[in-house]
Amino acid sequence: MNYTLNQLQIFLKVSKTSSITKAAEELYLTQPAVSIQLKNFQDQFEIALTEVVGRRLYITDFGKEVALAAEKIINEVQAIDYKTLAYKGKLFGKLKLSVVSTGKYVIPYFLSDFLKKHGGVELMLDVTNKAKVIETLSKNEVDFALVSVLPTDLAIEKIELMQNKLFLVGNKEHKVTRKLNDKSIFDSLPLIYRESGSGTRYVMEKYIEQNSLPVKKKMELATNEAVKQAVIAGLGYSIMPLIGLKNELLNGDLQIIPVKGFPITSTWHLIWLKGKNLSPAALSFLQYIQTEKEKIIKEKFDWFESF
Repeated sequence: MNYTLNQLQIFLKVSKTSSITKAAEELYLTQPAVSIQLKNFQDQFEIALTEVVGRRLYITDFGKEVALAAEKIINEVQAIDYKTLAYKGKLFGKLKLSVVSTGKYVIPYFLSDFLKKHGGVELMLDVTNKAKVIETLSKNEVDFALVSVLPTDLAIEKIELMQNKLFLVGNKEHKVTRKLNDKSIFDSLPLIYRESGSGTRYVMEKYIEQNSLPVKKKMELATNEAVKQAVIAGLGYSIMPLIGLKNELLNGDLQIIPVKGFPITSTWHLIWLKGKNLSPAALSFLQYIQTEKEKIIKEKFDWFESF
């Protein structure tokens, strides 16, 4: 046997995703590179590690056993790395966060300087919709979650980060007047929705219900980026978080349509399970957020207050 640590890592990722394509994306490698390393790894065993049935990749029973062993080996190697850093007096370990999709415009600015300062901290960041973020948190699979809608059925602790503002937006072809439109404007505007489980969708629907708005649902799309591109293309209008619209507003591709009662506001919170025993890396990050958040907001989000 002459397999490498890199091959073990690649096979473990393939086993967890059951997909060479997804493994390549998560490892930031090309699909051919993953396929070659997987083949080289397989060539060292007489028993199949994977099998393809109906174009779908499956891990064999033997492959699952190898994957378990690979995970143990990789964890031991990481432990050696962490102990080396500890002896040097450096912070080390994994920092695991799950972030709602619009939060990808927020969280990097609260992570950047912290990770630069602590090179021994390995970030594991998952960006998905609100429902999956809360599920991941409830299973204690992450240290923190970033949400704009707090869960009601979990015992959590939280720290407020910054305000979230949602506006009605259209593309550059919409003629906007300076006066505030009343809510009857929704009679004629086809709205584009985010998918069910999205925090943006939840806030949007709650506002529509509370104000009895006569909306016309045009379509439903899975990501904030997809909604944004659909609005730019003139397929409809949407109620969207300002945080993800900076470039499009400055470039004139999108424009805010002034409506009485807008913006809709909520708050970005960093949350974690109540009673969770935070790792040194997670605890240090929390302390960093508590002391540095006002400075970060002032330096990185000054544009936000002009809308």
